[in-house]
Amino acid sequence: MRRRDFLALVAGAAAALPVAPHAQQRQRTVALLGALLPGRPAASISLGQREDFERSLREEGYVDGRNIVIEYRYAADSTEFDKAANEIVGLGVDVIFAVGTAGALAAKRASSSIPIVAATMADPVADGLVASLSGPGANLTGNTFLGPELGPKRLQLLRELVPGITRIGALQHPGVYSERTMQNMLVEMQEGAKQIGVEFQVFDAAGPNDLDVAFEAIVEARQGALVVFPSQMFYVNYRRLVDLAASHRLPTMYAFKEAVHAGGLICYGADIPDLNRRAVNYVVRILKGEKPADLPVMQPTKFELVINMKTAKALGLTVPQSLLARADEVIE
Repeated sequence: MRRRDFLALVAGAAAALPVAPHAQQRQRTVALLGALLPGRPAASISLGQREDFERSLREEGYVDGRNIVIEYRYAADSTEFDKAANEIVGLGVDVIFAVGTAGALAAKRASSSIPIVAATMADPVADGLVASLSGPGANLTGNTFLGPELGPKRLQLLRELVPGITRIGALQHPGVYSERTMQNMLVEMQEGAKQIGVEFQVFDAAGPNDLDVAFEAIVEARQGALVVFPSQMFYVNYRRLVDLAASHRLPTMYAFKEAVHAGGLICYGADIPDLNRRAVNYVVRILKGEKPADLPVMQPTKFELVINMKTAKALGLTVPQSLLARADEVIE
């Protein structure tokens, strides 16, 4: 059956029992799921997220076009996220799956009743998405990629890899999270820098067009290494970050392993695929009748340290055996 005909069947079906008792109270035989992803449909990172999402659903017994229909929408900035979220809500979906804080906020603005599962949020409490991690309290739940030790740990690992550095810069995307979340992340990093005895300076990049200027400022300020703060904009543009770090010969710590696979030096952070799988499990539980308000926001339990040895060699760095022994993945 063609997808267009299948969608028509889903929209018109009237079964004796609904898939789950949601606000729209539609009765149909097949669940309709909206997925809001960052990036562009044809981008490799978006395609990878889509494949992982559908694989996780299959593991839970749901196959797109067979016993579930998935409508995808993509966005790269706040305006696009709002438009995409409103389109998804207009379809009358049973559940919205959103990736990242920006997607979660857009979905929340678009509907206060349709269940939302958001994967890889920053701090959903500080960002006003949930009442608390243990009791979300409304129509949104999911998981967070933040852990209290991540910022200082990234600085510590970078110091081990680049001994003797006295200045470490940080690249942040201003306003990507709430003021409270951004401040918490900054304070965490400042305290971590003090603990290892290095100077710490923050540089801003509000969009992809700001990256070149930001790196020039970082190099001009004679920073010995760089930490990239978590941001969906940085995540989507990770290849550009890797290229700029290479051209300026700047040892850089990332929050996501895709950058290291593309030639970046090192990353440390939550296992994003694991968080996405756990979020899909929540989607399935909601489809079976559970409510987001009753599902606690999950915190990361798995963290990944990935090192690119080829990049380290190109930068003239010798990776300590003690660091290699702790790495979850070493790229030769």
